[in-house]
Amino acid sequence: MNLTRLVLDVRDAGVPWRETRFPGVSWWPLHFDPAAGPESPATVLIRMEPGRGYPAHEHLDVEDVLVLQGGYADEFGDHRAGAYVRYPAGSRHAPVALGEPDRRPDAAHLPCILFAVARGGVRQLEGPSASVRSRP
Repeated sequence: MNLTRLVLDVRDAGVPWRETRFPGVSWWPLHFDPAAGPESPATVLIRMEPGRGYPAHEHLDVEDVLVLQGGYADEFGDHRAGAYVRYPAGSRHAPVALGEPDRRPDAAHLPCILFAVARGGVRQLEGPSASVRSRP
């Protein structure tokens, strides 16, 4: 689903982004229990620099994503600002922000900022996510 009429003016300079172990990917937890680990439910903002991505992972339950700025590509297609994507439990993907890494920001090379609700958390996968289950 694409919410083309949704106009967002994202200014993330004041967000206290937390770096991840993945270059160019940071996050800000809105609701997350660190003691429970990555396999617990979470509501987060995710920021991926152009050309950078999150490694292949599996959703343990439904995950809802709203693209607030920029966009990303994964095994299910390209998702740009205003796109709403629902990943079913058991789905796998490896999202990568659109654009070229280390390029000066412009309209086509903005960081991808997502609002994500992972109801059951995620499990990291080894290697590429070649066995992606199709969405219903």
